[in-house]
Amino acid sequence: MKKIYAVFGAALLMMGCKPNVIVTQTPTAGRADFSNYLAIGNSLTSGYTDNSLTVSGQLNSYPERLFEQFQLIPGTKGGSKSYFIQPLLHSDNGYPSAKYVLGYTYNACTGDSSLGPIPYPNFVADPIDANRYVWPNANYNLGQVNNLGVPGIRVADLPVAGYAVNMNPYAARFFNKMGAANTPFDEYLYRINSLHPSFFTMWMGANDVLGYATAGGVGDGTGLAAPAALNIYNTTDITPTTVFTTCYDSLVRLAIKTGAYGALINIPDVTSLPFFNVIPSNSLIITRQSEADSLNALWAHYPVTKAFALGANQMMVYDHNNHIRQSIPGELILLNLPQSSTSCAGYGATQAIPSQYVLTTDELQNIHTATTAFNQFIYQEALRYNLAYVDMNKYLSTVYSGVEYNGVSYNAQFVTGGAFSLDGIHLTQRGYALVANQIIATIDSSYKSTIPLIDVNKYNGVLFP
Repeated sequence: MKKIYAVFGAALLMMGCKPNVIVTQTPTAGRADFSNYLAIGNSLTSGYTDNSLTVSGQLNSYPERLFEQFQLIPGTKGGSKSYFIQPLLHSDNGYPSAKYVLGYTYNACTGDSSLGPIPYPNFVADPIDANRYVWPNANYNLGQVNNLGVPGIRVADLPVAGYAVNMNPYAARFFNKMGAANTPFDEYLYRINSLHPSFFTMWMGANDVLGYATAGGVGDGTGLAAPAALNIYNTTDITPTTVFTTCYDSLVRLAIKTGAYGALINIPDVTSLPFFNVIPSNSLIITRQSEADSLNALWAHYPVTKAFALGANQMMVYDHNNHIRQSIPGELILLNLPQSSTSCAGYGATQAIPSQYVLTTDELQNIHTATTAFNQFIYQEALRYNLAYVDMNKYLSTVYSGVEYNGVSYNAQFVTGGAFSLDGIHLTQRGYALVANQIIATIDSSYKSTIPLIDVNKYNGVLFP
């Protein structure tokens, strides 16, 4: 019986295509004003990549790319301010834990070596990174911060008192409102009043579904979860729809209170991310009939939809009710399933894979139902407040299957696809540039502006040793 382990190619084709994007007209703002830009969002907005936050990730975030393009617009409605302040880290090692890099790991059980994501071997925690004040100038914390991307934040967290103090170290680094009674809503109100933005982007809501998905659907996915404490919902639950709609609308109204133009970005289908698609549910490869016979005998009293046979077979799993059964085609095995458990402990073959590493059909339906409902509400918000609506769900579905930019192909293939980083969820520098271009295209369509697109290929994808 073949063991399951990830092996990646040892080299990446780095294509050196010359950019062929030609700006044929003077950049214009149309009916919007990009002179003072504010980004609101979660890890995708912060520039999080390779399972950590780094200064290079922050400097290659999509808000940074957008601001650079806004600066190309001449006159008072362009990005006329010569700075775009982010709560920058001091180190590129990763915060608060090591970033992922590609490296070789040895499996003592099988004797195999494989190239895959590993924590940065030279990681040393930088004490400056944990400083609550923004490096290199602590005064930034007292006033202007243009990128309010907070890894891990959910729409459900917006009314939580003491959030930055007790629940999120990323928020604690730069939130000004740090009292035990202060909420993220208080912070956004303070920042918006301080900055008085003329334009904003908001990419919020993915974590309200993602936590449930990355936990293998072990939480409440009905959209009716009860709070664990006052205003606090378990991160493994899908945010209740009424909580999402109420809090999201409140945040939009804060963002537009100074008369800002803006763009609302919807939620991607998280189940299409590489994290959920590296290990197929039929990864149990049987090469000898005796192995098939043994497994058929072992699982004779459990639900097996198709008898074990030579070739690829559906793996054995625990479902949402903690019942053992054979997986169904289309169900997903999570990337964080320890490889040693499949190669050494027989997970999926002689032992069922624990439910926290599996998304079953009912759990997938919960995710899709919530994503559809949240995105429909975001669309209605854009209509209600006359804001641009960026259908990132639709756009990223094209990236999943494959897109081309200036002769370079991008897809959702883990490690080699170019768009997604080594954590299988967040984007690479190139991926964030692709996202920025989609936002620009939507802004141009909505506000009749002519903002130049970005040369995606000049930024990094996954870096190989």
